[in-house]
Amino acid sequence: MMRYPEIDPIALSLGIVHVHWYGVMYLLGFAAAWGLGRWQAGRAHSGWTSEQVDDLIFYGAIGVILGGRLGYTLFYNFSGFLANPLSLLAVWQGGMSFHGGLLGVIAAFAWFARKHHKSLFQVTDFSAPLVPLGLFAGRIGNFINGELWGKASDLPWAMELPCYRLPQMCEWPLESAATTPALHPSQLYQAGLEGLLLFLLLWWFASRPRPLMAVSGLFLLGYGVFRFLVEFVRLPDSHLGYLAFNWVTMGQLLSLPMILGGALLLLLAYRRGARRSG
Repeated sequence: MMRYPEIDPIALSLGIVHVHWYGVMYLLGFAAAWGLGRWQAGRAHSGWTSEQVDDLIFYGAIGVILGGRLGYTLFYNFSGFLANPLSLLAVWQGGMSFHGGLLGVIAAFAWFARKHHKSLFQVTDFSAPLVPLGLFAGRIGNFINGELWGKASDLPWAMELPCYRLPQMCEWPLESAATTPALHPSQLYQAGLEGLLLFLLLWWFASRPRPLMAVSGLFLLGYGVFRFLVEFVRLPDSHLGYLAFNWVTMGQLLSLPMILGGALLLLLAYRRGARRSG
């Protein structure tokens, strides 16, 4: 078993201003997307300019932040929002919903597409390979924050953490030196699957010409499947619990439309491609 390495969630303090690692991870994710997007735009016949990529990242950042916070509030913490509406602005504390962020990004990209006279799927196909490294950075931010843990496990890489981090996993009364059972580091599983593996898969897939919608479809399908699987070992939010059958979580429920939608987009993309070549 391993011990969770206590990491100060504050990366830098400048008087009353605190820079949190969670926010730094988001900045790194946006920077990676910007750099990769500019590289893609520089390829021959990309149909994109560097200035359009700059604009795209700005729109995407707004969609991620607004959609992620709104999605978390609606899907996971609506009662907390009613008790303290200003909690909607506390991005540095964590609490960002990927599914809400996805909806926010789709809305932002639709606006971008209209402004730059592109179709929505031209924008999402170009953008899909840029997203997973941002997801990787966000999950590392979750790990530093000590949140989104998995169930108890006896695997060699399972981690114990102080009970004050996750009191619901400890026996009461809590002792100051008490630790939780060893837990799946599900944030790191998600970083590896939804981040690195999905990035490699999409980058390879998008490196050759594909029918319109195919790259977007693979992103939705890949993320949905990886997230659905990790939810089997991830603890559900304590205030939500399991939604059905003592195993269905909110994350799985929200991932199902992505899996179905991604498979449908891939099917439609290759059917249309076959008709055009036939």
